[in-house]
Amino acid sequence: MFYESDLTGANLTGADLSGGKMGHARLTRAILDRAKISAAILTEARLDQASLRGADLSAANLVSATLRGANLEGADLNNAGLVEAVLRDASLKGANLSEADLFGADLTGANLEGADLSDARLTRAVLTGANLTGAKLSGTLMPDGTVHE
Repeated sequence: MFYESDLTGANLTGADLSGGKMGHARLTRAILDRAKISAAILTEARLDQASLRGADLSAANLVSATLRGANLEGADLNNAGLVEAVLRDASLKGANLSEADLFGADLTGANLEGADLSDARLTRAVLTGANLTGAKLSGTLMPDGTVHE
């Protein structure tokens, strides 16, 4: 239970935080590389400039979380809830975002190169300046309401 905790700059590399309750936690600049954070509740958490390379965030609740400039390269965000999340300038290169809910998420300037967004929901998401080179978009519900083939 890390609800409203201040873990700014903490090194939690490889930690098992699966199912943790971390709503409103401050994890700015924290290092969570290869951490297991699956099914955790991170509602409105602050993860700006955090490093989450290779982290398992599958089925995590990141609704309204801020991840500005975060490094999520190779992270597993399968079936994660990222509704209204702020991922401005975040690196999601090679990340698994299949079946993720990114409704209204701000992905301005995000690097999604090679990311798997298959069957994800991007309705009302902001993708201005985002890099989608090589991203898998099969079955993805796009911001304009169309389904990518």
